Amino acid sequence: MTATAARPVSGLGPAASLTVVAVYGAAALLTAAALGRTLWQGVAEPRDALAFGLLIAVGELARWGALPGEREPAPLGSAGALAYALLGENAGRPTTHGVLQTLAVVVVAGLAGAVPHVARGHGPALDHMARRVLTVGFAAVCFQPLYNSGALRGLFGQSPCYAVLLLLLLVLTALCDAVLAALMLRARTRHPFGPLLRDELRALLHIGSAVCATGAVIALGVAVAGLWALPVFCVPLLLTQLSFRRYAEVRATYRQLIASLARSTEIAGYTPPGHARRVADLSRAVGRELGLSGPELTVLEYAALMHDIGQLSLVDPVPEGATALLPVAEQRRIALLGGAVVRQTGVPDAVAVVVERQADPYREQPLSARIVRAVNAYDDLAGECASASGPLSALERLRLGTGHDYQPEVVESLARVLSRGGPAPGGAE
Repeated sequence: MTATAARPVSGLGPAASLTVVAVYGAAALLTAAALGRTLWQGVAEPRDALAFGLLIAVGELARWGALPGEREPAPLGSAGALAYALLGENAGRPTTHGVLQTLAVVVVAGLAGAVPHVARGHGPALDHMARRVLTVGFAAVCFQPLYNSGALRGLFGQSPCYAVLLLLLLVLTALCDAVLAALMLRARTRHPFGPLLRDELRALLHIGSAVCATGAVIALGVAVAGLWALPVFCVPLLLTQLSFRRYAEVRATYRQLIASLARSTEIAGYTPPGHARRVADLSRAVGRELGLSGPELTVLEYAALMHDIGQLSLVDPVPEGATALLPVAEQRRIALLGGAVVRQTGVPDAVAVVVERQADPYREQPLSARIVRAVNAYDDLAGECASASGPLSALERLRLGTGHDYQPEVVESLARVLSRGGPAPGGAE
């Protein structure tokens, strides 16, 4: 249940556009059917619909101050939507709202809660809205018809197996959402599907598990205690959301500190402006292309940001900071000095290892060091060839060095990333 930064569909390739259009189209059709049916037949059990609608709207309002990159920007809204999809009884009284009304309430409440964000220019991403419709619809389709037919009540009654069934349905729903999120990212970025799916599944162990557990507890609580259970069982998720927000803020601050440290070489005049950020962004894209994910990408990004920190030990700056043009012995000396500095910053040792070994022959390097070395050399060489043919000339020079200096697979992955429009080389951010 991530919020994915959306790019225009027109900027995607044909296959990517088809995936995005299919997801948006399915969500739009379900929304239209749900709203049309609800308007035509009226709202069943309006008190239930209003209570859950308010919960979802409040959850959307709680998105205020959401940090970029948070997997679930509105966990309370998602938990409320899933609970309404899996609601079978209210204080012992069977409910009859069904699948389409569930979707109608979720969409209307979500839009109502998003109005203030839209007014501020920070509305929810279309990907997030479409996936919420599809995942809530999946949960409702799996549960509501079976419950309304009496099959679930006859089979499980109020036994613990009923709670286990709800949890299993929520796990399946979360897995479907993870697959859908990975497919959307794959369509937009063309990164390998496997690492993207691993990232999504890994994220489910954090705020995603809290959302699923809260959804099941709310549905079970309302079935026994009625609508008064809604505010009671929302408190744990609100506290969890606050804890994750604090954790995300700490991580964002930590990342900013590393980026500021990386800019010290630019401020001191040792490297061109924007070089460290370009190398980090492009290295991360190449790492995705080669199948890295999660913590591996974080280590790669930090190492790429600080790969030139060893230049601060030089008496005379390297012209344009282009270490790729230096003799190998000098490159290794700067890399070892940089690794020693990085070890004093408190970042994981894996980051320092990448910085230290970025000048070794590629067969002796870990994959992250191979990526940093190739991308740094590309940016140095493309900056040296300040012409329209600079990027192509830089890639050709990298290919000529694949016998000893650069891993061929890394260079070709870099070429594919650049062909899709990577960060601008040689000076532009």
